[in-house]
Amino acid sequence: MRPPSTDWQESVEPDEAERFARYAEQFVEFQQRKSDHYGKGRALHRKQLMALQGKLEVLPDLPSHARHGLFAQPASYDALLRLSSASPDVKSDRTPDIRGLAVKVLGVSGPGALGTGPTTQQDFVMINLPTFRLPTPDPFVGVVVAAAKGNATVLAYLLRRYGPFGFLAQARRGVASLRHPFSGYATEPFYTAAPIACGPFAVRARLEPAAHDHHVTPADGAWAADMRARLARGPVVRNLQLQFFVDEATTPIEDASVDWPESDAPFITVALLTVPTQETIGEPARALAKQVESSKFDPWNALAEHRPLGEVMRARRIVYYASQKARGASS
Repeated sequence: MRPPSTDWQESVEPDEAERFARYAEQFVEFQQRKSDHYGKGRALHRKQLMALQGKLEVLPDLPSHARHGLFAQPASYDALLRLSSASPDVKSDRTPDIRGLAVKVLGVSGPGALGTGPTTQQDFVMINLPTFRLPTPDPFVGVVVAAAKGNATVLAYLLRRYGPFGFLAQARRGVASLRHPFSGYATEPFYTAAPIACGPFAVRARLEPAAHDHHVTPADGAWAADMRARLARGPVVRNLQLQFFVDEATTPIEDASVDWPESDAPFITVALLTVPTQETIGEPARALAKQVESSKFDPWNALAEHRPLGEVMRARRIVYYASQKARGASS
């Protein structure tokens, strides 16, 4: 175990603005092609499996390095949750995929991460993997754009970019990420994967199940039905945890493909996210689903003390905004 350090820094390349603008154009074009087929929606994480209401409770007596921004003092906040699959296509829930869990904490107050004024929301955009498969946004965008033309085009792109030996490693890693074991949204951890600030510190965040309900049959692809069954038995509770930067070699800021080892940087629980028993079928549930689907879930929709860090997050600032504008997203 190593002590948290504030000796982190971002490394901004001089061509980032130009590259990120190009990424945004490519994503909007890609998103439009998918919208022509499926209707207006997101470029990625298009399929919303469920929308839920929750409550976030910030815990008392946190260590001093955690008491910043949202976690500065004990408090309770309403929250919205969006459960999704990462694919740009609408597929069967049984199809292997990366799964997403986005949380919008409502009623916060403070300067916003975008630097354009105050914010009343803090978003955590998470996936069921601790890292991204690729270290920087450039190859990720290349894979997404190639995927619009089919799997053969993706393989050709990877071969051109990495050569025959690197291609095999990347292809294996891609398949492994899609086939990462997943038991359900109530039982799996979710991660920001890339870092955010916590005051003067840098952290990654994780939602860890507080307890497992072993009395419900494993979901096996019926993810929404599984969550409904668990909520019928009682609330689903998650620990919101932070993992702190210790040094650049161990916990890098700019390489989103490196997992931060818990032996050096353990997670600490800073809040509880409770999803109470609620109606998930019927008109109120449909209204909530419509509200959540039209909303922005964006790591830059955040307090300044939790601003996103690293190249992947900086690219998301530009690309997400262009995507949201193109689909007419609300708050």
